[in-house]
Amino acid sequence: MAAYKPVRQIKSSEITDPEVFANRRKLLRMAGYGIGVSATGLLPHMPALAAAPELGDLAAWPGSTDETQTSWEIATSYNNFYELGTDKGDPQRNAHLLKTDPWSVEIDGHCEKPGTYTLEDILKPHALEERIYRMRCVEAWSMVIPWVGFPLGDLLKRFEPTSSAKYVHFQTIMDPENLPGQKSPVLSWPYVEGLRMDEAMHPLTLMSVGIYGKVLPNQSGAPIRLVVPWKYGFKSIKSIVKISFVDKQPDTSWNLAGPREYGFYSNVNPTVPHRRWSQAKERRLDSNSGGLSSLFSSKQDTLMFNGYEEEVASLYTGMDLKENY
Repeated sequence: MAAYKPVRQIKSSEITDPEVFANRRKLLRMAGYGIGVSATGLLPHMPALAAAPELGDLAAWPGSTDETQTSWEIATSYNNFYELGTDKGDPQRNAHLLKTDPWSVEIDGHCEKPGTYTLEDILKPHALEERIYRMRCVEAWSMVIPWVGFPLGDLLKRFEPTSSAKYVHFQTIMDPENLPGQKSPVLSWPYVEGLRMDEAMHPLTLMSVGIYGKVLPNQSGAPIRLVVPWKYGFKSIKSIVKISFVDKQPDTSWNLAGPREYGFYSNVNPTVPHRRWSQAKERRLDSNSGGLSSLFSSKQDTLMFNGYEEEVASLYTGMDLKENY
């Protein structure tokens, strides 16, 4: 794989003062997990994280975009999370039905350290960063969101995958008694997703536990989710309860539901139309475009790999990206 290059160079004026940065890092280490619960009461109660301070103004990771961010209000009220309902507003309305405490993640498959790990186990060794990523939805809308998390690759290395591990398979919580969407046959439950191993280990691939310097709200995939910014949003699986190292390309929920519409790779590619609409244009939801009224604003060109072509195109050298959509 080609050496990783940041999206943009950070200006000297944007670099955080070393003393301030060191103090922030000290606070994060002392807190154990580096996230705090907002006083607004809109965020989930997570005892494992409640003792930590607010993240505050973290120095943005060099891979972040400097585009206008989508507001918290839009990003947390216009969501795809079918476990909580299929309407864009259902996840926020039904967020209280997702139980995130206690939480654990099962690790299995081709690795040396399988087991069931608590959320505390998962988070404690990792330093958190804020990364401002473009996120593209297959329905032709996009957002810019500041995610808080750590590289997925750093987590996967802890479990010592063997040479037989070619793919990583993820599974979301299964709780049909509480999650209204799982009573519907719209998808085969539980929700599953997958990445090729080199995609999973790429520096852009993030395990997120927060947004906008706060704990992930339930509708955004609490308490821990995947973020893969060069792929369509449905690849960024939410509320993860299981990670498996597998030797064959795994099933993924949307590919099972519509194999002619949703491929395994699901890279943002404006030249490959969805069966029912074009992917060549997108509408950006942001504060400057009037919030959700931007659904009716003019569209902009969709960028190859969602604007991360320089960073990730080498992963697919020699592949037909129209065939492997």
